[in-house]
Amino acid sequence: MKILVIGSGAREHAIVWKLKQSPRVKEIFAAPGNAGIKDLARCVSIAADDLEALVDFAKKEAIDLTVVGPEVPLVLGVVDVFQEAGLKIFGPNKQGAMFEGSKAYSKAFMENHHIPTAKYKEFTNLDSAKEYVDMFGFPLVIKADGLAAGKGVVICENHEDAMDTLDKMMQDKVFGDAGSKVVFEEFLTGIEASILCFVDGKTIKPMASAQDYKKAYDNDLGLNTGGMGAYSPSRLFDETLKAHVDEEILQPFMKGVLSENIDYKGIIFIGLMIEDGQAKVIEFNCRMGDPETQVVLPRMENDLLDVLEACVDGTLEDIDLKWSDKQAVGVVMASGGYPEAYEKNKLIKGLDQVDAIVFHAGTKADNDQVLTNGGRVLTVVSLNEHLSQARAHSYKELEKINFEHMMYRTDIAKSQC
Repeated sequence: MKILVIGSGAREHAIVWKLKQSPRVKEIFAAPGNAGIKDLARCVSIAADDLEALVDFAKKEAIDLTVVGPEVPLVLGVVDVFQEAGLKIFGPNKQGAMFEGSKAYSKAFMENHHIPTAKYKEFTNLDSAKEYVDMFGFPLVIKADGLAAGKGVVICENHEDAMDTLDKMMQDKVFGDAGSKVVFEEFLTGIEASILCFVDGKTIKPMASAQDYKKAYDNDLGLNTGGMGAYSPSRLFDETLKAHVDEEILQPFMKGVLSENIDYKGIIFIGLMIEDGQAKVIEFNCRMGDPETQVVLPRMENDLLDVLEACVDGTLEDIDLKWSDKQAVGVVMASGGYPEAYEKNKLIKGLDQVDAIVFHAGTKADNDQVLTNGGRVLTVVSLNEHLSQARAHSYKELEKINFEHMMYRTDIAKSQC
C-alpha cells in the first residue's frame, strides 16, 4: 500500500516509523515531513493546511490511505475534502474535529452527556469576561476557545493575572481568532494523565496510557508548551482507574457522538486530571498527542496499518490491541526561548552517535546537515522493563546531541507529577 502522512512533527515521525514496520506498506509519503522523516519516507513540500494540493497529490500518486497527524487540517475539514474525492483517509471529519476546534463546544458536549469535567463559563465579550473574573475564584483557568498550538491555556493566580490574560487573548489577539471567545474553568487539582483512543464510529478502544509534562521548565514551572516529554504507561492507571475511565468517560463519549449523529472515526485524545482515584476531563483533542505518541507507539505490538484501516472501515471491534510490557520515556529537546521567541537554523550535532529512538520535530535538512526549524526540535525515546532505566538511558543518549541554545527538562518521568 501507498501511504500519505500529513504533518511535520515528532508525532508524524513516530507514525511514519511505526507504519514503516508493516509488511503491507510499500511506500510512504509525508507532507511536508522533516529531516528525520525523510530517511523513512518521501517528503513532499505541501503544507499540512493546503487541502487542495494534498487531495491533488493523493490522486496523482494513487495513495491508498492518508493519515492526518496535526489538528489544523482536521479542523479545516481535510477528511471531508478527501472523502468527497473518493479517497480513503484516517481522522475525524470537520464536525468531529470540533472537539478540539472549540473548547466551548467540547465543554457543552461533556455537560450534555454527563462526562465529569471542570465547571465552566464562556465569553465573547471582553468587558463581560472581566466583570465575571472575581466571581469564579482563583486560581482561574482561562482558555482560548480555538486552536493555539497547545499554548492557549493560562492558569491565573489572581485578579491582575486574569485581567492581563484576557487583554492579551481577546484584545491583543496573541492567539489570533482563537481568542475571540474564551472559556473560564475551575482549577482542578490532582495529577494529569492522557489516554489516546482509536474510534471507528461505533467502537472506542484505548491505547496504553501516557503522562506528559506541559510546563517549559523543571518542577512544572514556566509557561505551558506543546509538551516537554512523556512516559508510558502512566503509573496512575491501575485496573480500577481504567474501569472508572471506561465507564464514566469513554462509553458516555461514544453514546454522546452516536446520539448526536457525529460520525467520529480516528483518534480521540483525552486529557485527564486524576485525584483520589477519580478522573475528570481537561480536554478532548481530535488527533494523537505529542509527545504522548512518541512513547505510546513504540510500545504497540500490533501492525498500525491494520488498526488504522479498522477504524476507517468500522471493524475496530475485531482488533485486539496489544502492548509491550516495556516502559518508554521520551524527553523533548527544544530551542532556547521556547515556547516564546526562539531562533532557527542552528546546526544539530551528534545525531549519528545516539543509541536511542530519536523522533524529529522542528528540523530541516540542509545538504548533509540537520538544522533546527522549530520550537520543539527532537524527542529522544528509550524503552526498558524498568522506568528508571528507560529514563536514565534517554538522558544519557540526549547528552550526545548538541545545538546552540538547546533546552530540555531534566525531570521527565522522575515522579508522577
